[in-house]
Amino acid sequence: MSHHSSVAVVGLGSMGLGMARSLLRAGHAVRGYDISADALKALEAAGGNASSNPGDAAISADVAVIVVVNAAQTETVLFGENGVVAAMKPGGVVIACATISPAEAKRFAARVEEAGLLYVDGPISGGSKKAEAGQLTFMASGSSDAFAAARSALDAMAGTVYELGDQPGIGSSFKIVNQLLAGVHIAAACEAITFAKSMDLDISRVFDVITKSAGNSWMFENRIPHVLEGDYTPHSAVAIFTKDLGIVSDIGRQSKFPLPIASAALQLFIMTEAAGMGRDDDSSVARLLAKVAGLKLPGMEDED
Repeated sequence: MSHHSSVAVVGLGSMGLGMARSLLRAGHAVRGYDISADALKALEAAGGNASSNPGDAAISADVAVIVVVNAAQTETVLFGENGVVAAMKPGGVVIACATISPAEAKRFAARVEEAGLLYVDGPISGGSKKAEAGQLTFMASGSSDAFAAARSALDAMAGTVYELGDQPGIGSSFKIVNQLLAGVHIAAACEAITFAKSMDLDISRVFDVITKSAGNSWMFENRIPHVLEGDYTPHSAVAIFTKDLGIVSDIGRQSKFPLPIASAALQLFIMTEAAGMGRDDDSSVARLLAKVAGLKLPGMEDED
């Protein structure tokens, strides 16, 4: 039987809120913080306690799960004013879930460990539905002590926990490989469905055929329904891939590794963000391509 912990969840967005609910279902006491009042209300409705800042959420917590967007936010939440690290009791474990560069993961881990805490470099994959179901994939690395301290919380949130090494940075490296593929596959899916539209095909039939054919990808199957419905509600925003493929690109440039396909995908996300769709669903790359080509995808009929 897993031991029930007191868990702080900082960042209650499309992933964090589902993770908090999964922790509550597993019997953990959860205190959470987010800048959104609606997110805090949703946490309380699920049986958690809302806090006024990250440090308040982390007081007396055994585990702090940090589910913010990027390295800058992670750093502020951990070490800034009212930060998590100063508030936690010694021996507690931080599980850092944002997609950040391996170098940042190593830097944050060193500072957390200096403060007498443990650190799991634990980026996640699976999307908001899997977060809600407690079925995320964690690509994690850290010391055996850190994994032991994080185990019961990880079990509540994850379908699969990959323990990829004892050094922070390895988990983030695996995640950045995943993000290269995820970003390329979204960009390719959006290009393909808009190309189909340019040939006057019934794009819902294209979707049916491709998802049963060799050209299918997880991202094609997951994202193209958003295009077919003309619904660009952000389950994962364009700006996430501007960031993540940017990290891929930075690493490639520093190590002199060529990334021609990832670079082309990055430019598509940058263009889509530049066109004002940065906060919309990442399948908005299809809308950008449609606008360039003078095509109307579903939901674009009203656009000039």
